[in-house]
Amino acid sequence: MKTPSLRLVPLLVAALLAAGCSSLNPFASSAPKPAPLVDFKPGAQLVAKWQANIGEAEHYRFQPAVWSDSVYAAGNEGEVARFEDGRTVWRIDTGGELSSGVGTDGRLAVVVATDGTVIALDTDNGSERWRAPIGAEVLAPPAVSLELVIVRASDNRLIALSARDGSRRWVYQRNNPPLALRSFAGVVLEGPVVLAGFPGGKLAVINAANGGAITELNVAVPRGATELERVADVAGVPVVGRREVCAVAYQGRAACFDTSNGNAIWSREFSSSVGMDRDARFALITDDRDAVHALDAASGASVWKQDALARRHVSRPLIVGDYVIVGDLEGYVHALARETGAFAARERAGSDPIVADPVPLRRGFVVQGAGGDITAYEVR
Repeated sequence: MKTPSLRLVPLLVAALLAAGCSSLNPFASSAPKPAPLVDFKPGAQLVAKWQANIGEAEHYRFQPAVWSDSVYAAGNEGEVARFEDGRTVWRIDTGGELSSGVGTDGRLAVVVATDGTVIALDTDNGSERWRAPIGAEVLAPPAVSLELVIVRASDNRLIALSARDGSRRWVYQRNNPPLALRSFAGVVLEGPVVLAGFPGGKLAVINAANGGAITELNVAVPRGATELERVADVAGVPVVGRREVCAVAYQGRAACFDTSNGNAIWSREFSSSVGMDRDARFALITDDRDAVHALDAASGASVWKQDALARRHVSRPLIVGDYVIVGDLEGYVHALARETGAFAARERAGSDPIVADPVPLRRGFVVQGAGGDITAYEVR
């Protein structure tokens, strides 16, 4: 049987964890240590513009949201805040524990409580607009538009609520395999369609108006003799370009599809639990062994590989100008040269792991650590 990557073990469903052995726990004292940080000659600077704290994530994964110059963030203890250039515009306590980071369209900032209540706040002052109980655990930031708030339940149901009052509009549900990763990935609301990756290697295209399935794209096909070997879940959120949509799966493939007809443009054997990013030149992927890969965006051909961050639980990559940004389990932020993959800069945002995706912000980006530290960087 294929042995799962150590970084994947905490993401497997609870039933598998209960049946597993302690030697598979990546946080156990006997687990292999992270690769030591390599020395390099800096080619850029990561300048911390401001830092704030919103509270610990506990066993959830909180990702900040950016709209224009504002950063919205939440923590497990129930606080939600809006920051602008490091200044706290507002900060409120929702009155209960939260399980997901913020989704926003610039009008509403939406979070979800651990009891399955969706909470919509006014972005101007943080006042509560509405609450809607959905009776499901939500781990991913909601997707928000003028008409809809779409939340992804941990059982992979998509629940669409009215952005006006929280009333339920539709539910999208598909059959799940017996075993799946515990996913913190949300969905992409792109105009009239919703794009969401699912267990079994499927990328679903859904009508945003009524929740009807438009088509499913095969990112990966489950293979193997056991349920564990057949885990092939789409990781992270899909990446949408001008005429293509791309995604990567665990124990599967990375693939890009033509949005006009659904045909595959290219596909490559890959395994990732955190996802990918893409621009006009490169597709960037962090694989489940913590190597960062650059593929040619048009053909999928390999361009470079940076594998010096082994066992550091590297985040989803983010392309920022001429650099690729990733975070790691010791709170370090690494900037890789986009053209070559060489280390260009490194700074430590804090001592807590950076497990959520880095998010673009003007000429830089923002990261949120598991301890609640939010740091905005500029790349120079």
